Amino acid sequence: MAARQPRFNQAVLIDTTPLPESIPKVEEVGASSAPLMSASYFIGARCKAYNDDYMMCKTEAHGRGEFECMKEGRKVTRCAASVIDDITKNCLQEFRNHWECLEDNNQQLWHCRKWEWRLNGCVFQKLGLEKKIPGAPEHETPVHLRKRQIYSQNGGSLT
Repeated sequence: MAARQPRFNQAVLIDTTPLPESIPKVEEVGASSAPLMSASYFIGARCKAYNDDYMMCKTEAHGRGEFECMKEGRKVTRCAASVIDDITKNCLQEFRNHWECLEDNNQQLWHCRKWEWRLNGCVFQKLGLEKKIPGAPEHETPVHLRKRQIYSQNGGSLT
């Protein structure tokens, strides 16, 4: 038995110290994990340069750089928010169907390929963004483009 009684702090801690003026202000993306996952490849496609700048800053700061890299991080957030905004303006129904499917299926992409195909088509047609999986073998059909999904709950066929 422990001699010390446990103490639980239920208060929310908020740091009210303002950021320096050199760090640009930015609104949060305002999306939960399912919409972010649904749009993640499109965010990666459009925001690659900003992501690379941020990661380079963090690498050069040797894992630190919370304030030093805040400006680059804000650019990434702004870019991601613009992608989410563009998708909701142009492909709202397809986007909603896909992220709701992800939410209902424990964020497992292979359960939602039918909705993913529709979203990918709409985003490519209206925004010119294409889903590409980094590091996927060049000579194989990417998993999200295969006609038959082996582990799918809908019998494997996506037609």
